[in-house]
Amino acid sequence: MQAFKFELTPNGEQAHDMRRFSGACRFVYNKALAMQKDNHEAGNKFIGYTGMCKALTGWRNGEATPWLKDAPCHPLQQALKDLERAYKNFFEKRADFPSFKRKGSGDSFRYPDAKQIKLDQRNDRIFLPKLGWLRYRNSRDVLGKVRNVTVSQSGGKWFASIQTQREVEQPLPTATTAIGIDVGIARFATMSDGDFIAPQNSFKKHRQRLARYQRTMGRKVKFSSNWKKAKVRVQKIHTGIANARKDFLHKTTTTISKNHALVCIEDLQVRNMSRSSKGTIEQPGKKVGRKSGLNRAILDQGWGELRRQLGYKVAWNGGMLLAVPPHHTSQTCPACGHVAKDNRQTQAQFLCADCGYENHADVLGAINILARGHRVLACGESAQSGRSMKQEPTEATRRSSRGAVGIPVL
Repeated sequence: MQAFKFELTPNGEQAHDMRRFSGACRFVYNKALAMQKDNHEAGNKFIGYTGMCKALTGWRNGEATPWLKDAPCHPLQQALKDLERAYKNFFEKRADFPSFKRKGSGDSFRYPDAKQIKLDQRNDRIFLPKLGWLRYRNSRDVLGKVRNVTVSQSGGKWFASIQTQREVEQPLPTATTAIGIDVGIARFATMSDGDFIAPQNSFKKHRQRLARYQRTMGRKVKFSSNWKKAKVRVQKIHTGIANARKDFLHKTTTTISKNHALVCIEDLQVRNMSRSSKGTIEQPGKKVGRKSGLNRAILDQGWGELRRQLGYKVAWNGGMLLAVPPHHTSQTCPACGHVAKDNRQTQAQFLCADCGYENHADVLGAINILARGHRVLACGESAQSGRSMKQEPTEATRRSSRGAVGIPVL
């Protein structure tokens, strides 16, 4: 399964219809969510997808919302499936409770029936129900059989994401090396071989300009013509920031996946790391301003997207990606196995208080991540060690830790 995303170039009527279709899907999603909430408050059971489809038929044929008939039926049904998936993620504790969608945020709709979709790559156009033939900017060939198409709006432009399916042979890795990667803020990614990649900091570079345009927008009368113009300028800056970050991450992950057969990274919970420390009125947080700056810097790096892209790109090249536990990777000495906070002298310096081993803290973290990845492959280890931080390492542990630095690569 692979997705190919292209920018659409619709005419005025098609752009108007796409806005109406995305608004209809948003309306169905919000109405179904309100219906589920009312049903729960009444003490009834959760309404499944089949029951919600019956309600959708009533909405389309009802006198209150006859305009729903103008939108294609399948995208409206997909909006119900999206809501059901959001509830499932909430019940399985993978996401927060579903929230209502608002206009201008994530406007999209999906065509799930491949039989109704026609793709003409020679003439750079695609046929979608109730939209007709649309031109798109054909930047590469679409490989495989079309399964579904998702139409979305971002930064004032419309895009089509074409998901395809095809059979491919399991590739053999051309690279033979293994690498451990320690991500950070001062250094975006530090490799276990000593190399590092400087951060892009796309938001930080445009933060002042963005704030200036946001202040200008805030002084306009809301929903006026001047306010809408100012909003477009703000959206363009946000789009530029996101595109620069995405381009940087794609180039970085492509290089790493092509040059290494085994990539080991930390299993970081970015959402928990960037959680606000504001607290409550009864228990206010401490150093809120400093923590908000740290959260902003963490989110500006895109660690979650880095891991997602590495996951499929390493597999495409026949390699393997391992996410290892991150506990004490920057406090463990790879020479003697001593674990203590005193080993981390500064943000960038590591000096073992036991044996005197010295290295850059980020490089040492990458070395420990690679060694932990080797141990996971060798014996299925899921944690750093069974001993406590205060427990003195045994001689066998010392010998094992010394060998971890020089573990041969694949």
